[in-house]
Amino acid sequence: MNPITVIVGFAAIAYGIYTPRTRRVAPEKFTKLAAMKQAWGEKAGMVVHVVGYTVLPVVLGLVLILTGLRGGSLF
Repeated sequence: MNPITVIVGFAAIAYGIYTPRTRRVAPEKFTKLAAMKQAWGEKAGMVVHVVGYTVLPVVLGLVLILTGLRGGSLF
């Protein structure tokens, strides 16, 4: 088991869980969200933001945790 890789995985999942809550409660904290909505429109900007800042970190976190538990290393 590689604890560093597992910890980084949990951190990525925590960030992925943090973003939808913050986006709902205080969207002004995400300046890139406003820029994405302006560039791609309301719906597409939100989709890009959700995928990039919620879905990908959770998926990456899961992959890192599984890799770390199997002995793989991030570095």
